[in-house]
Amino acid sequence: MKDDLEIAQRAHMLPIVQIARERLGIPEERLDTYGRHKAKVSLPHLASLSGRPDGKLVLMTAMSPTPAGEGKTTTTVGLADALNRIGHRAMVCLREPSIGPVFGMKGGAAGGGRAQIVPMEDINLHFTGDFHALALANNLLAALIDNHLHHGNALAIDPRRVSWRRVVDMNDRALRHIVVGLGGTANGIVREDGFDIVVASEVMAILCLARDLPDLKARLARIVVAHTRDGRPVTAADLRAHGAMAALLRDALRPNLVQTLENNPAFVHGGPFANIAHGCSSVIATRAALKMSDIVVTEAGFGADLGAEKFIDIKCRSSGLRPDVAVVVATLRALKYHGGVEVPALPQEDLPALERGLANLERHLDNVRGRYGLPCVVAVNHFGHDTDAEWALLQRKLAHRDVPLVRARHFHEGGAGAEELAREVWRLANAGASTMRFVYPDEATLWQKAEAVATQLYGAAEVTAEPKVREQLQRLQDQGHGHLPVCIAKTQYSFSTDPKKRGAASGHALNIREVRLAAGAGFVVLVCGDILTMPGLPAVPSSERIDVTDDGRIVGLF
Repeated sequence: MKDDLEIAQRAHMLPIVQIARERLGIPEERLDTYGRHKAKVSLPHLASLSGRPDGKLVLMTAMSPTPAGEGKTTTTVGLADALNRIGHRAMVCLREPSIGPVFGMKGGAAGGGRAQIVPMEDINLHFTGDFHALALANNLLAALIDNHLHHGNALAIDPRRVSWRRVVDMNDRALRHIVVGLGGTANGIVREDGFDIVVASEVMAILCLARDLPDLKARLARIVVAHTRDGRPVTAADLRAHGAMAALLRDALRPNLVQTLENNPAFVHGGPFANIAHGCSSVIATRAALKMSDIVVTEAGFGADLGAEKFIDIKCRSSGLRPDVAVVVATLRALKYHGGVEVPALPQEDLPALERGLANLERHLDNVRGRYGLPCVVAVNHFGHDTDAEWALLQRKLAHRDVPLVRARHFHEGGAGAEELAREVWRLANAGASTMRFVYPDEATLWQKAEAVATQLYGAAEVTAEPKVREQLQRLQDQGHGHLPVCIAKTQYSFSTDPKKRGAASGHALNIREVRLAAGAGFVVLVCGDILTMPGLPAVPSSERIDVTDDGRIVGLF
């Protein structure tokens, strides 16, 4: 089989104005096109859809991922194509890939095989410039802070308590901790600073949670960037930055319309870090897709303990969205990995390891059904090295659960390989069985919210923190932020904070080492374990195999 990029480059794409008009009823004058195959949809057109009924919403989640990757985005695209094949108007809502991981470890992030969104190179590289706009808005605010310090500091900002960092959309560990203002008084105040990757910026989270342009401006205004010497918060509104930031983000707020390999419509919009933020595509795109389709398939980052929990407790709480059904992606190789097999040996049959690894999948199913209240389907993403004996064991071990188990072959066969999955999803989405509920109530304290997630979802015995962290949480509580949801930043590879603890880790402690207020986005980040907001490049980065031929064709992107 050809590689993903070659498949994408040979795709027969339709003009995006044709897909918009024929599939979604969007007239050409309501689009801003970026070439023939990408477009942004105008906000006035989306506002005009408000009276339409919503379609069904499918949440794509997964068991705990492995370094080998489980194909969640691929399954999202394959399911949407399959739903269209069996006669339903389906759309995809995905996050935009971050360039840093594309050139670092992850490679392309537009699906794979015959279940991709296209144009794949554009989506993985500069796309429509959204991330550029986000970086500028973030860094404008950073520049205004230093400018205010330089010109007299009328707000009495304590330079040691500036919390707003600069961003760049590239993995670069050398920028994590820096000093700015060197070179004399003309160059500003000397202070410690640092860079995050763009997807970790609160501006990204704000863009993806905003309902409209006024809401975007209001959220930007609430960003807390620093504190004064006597502990008072300083906001973007205090610096009169939010208006200019919104101007930079005006076009980025509009969803990006592209297509799948099978010429079905897809929104690719926003890309908040699935650890430090909520890891979902934008509320605006999801709401718009629901108005224009019978059913929408959207994904949340990483496994159901991280992405699905944040989708529900942050995105759904803020937006009023409610999934009708969830799909939990699993692979036989991921089950073996969580049963103790190392990545090089995953293609080999190992029934005992697969059986041991089932504990990971079963806890995710318990969380999705028992904690979130969502009916679900297990989609087993098929790989060529899977054996009949492994599949039979999985069927036998999950037979006691009232959860459909479907083997999907969309990677090799496109939508045709996921039709059985599509029928099960459509059936459950229309059964009215969803009783979606939050993991904790608004009125719980921030500490209680952390305990609820840790003990109910992660299997932890307790939550721990140093006294200064507890004091910071209490201070946020006293300042009126206690009603906000928590966003727990931890490794995606384990239920614990230790990525080496595979399977279904239990009895561990969730240690909170850092607290960050995201007042504009509307949540409190609890940093646990060794989570970095500026990744580094691996020893052999993906960039080493990426090139462009003499005739302008990109190679090695995925």
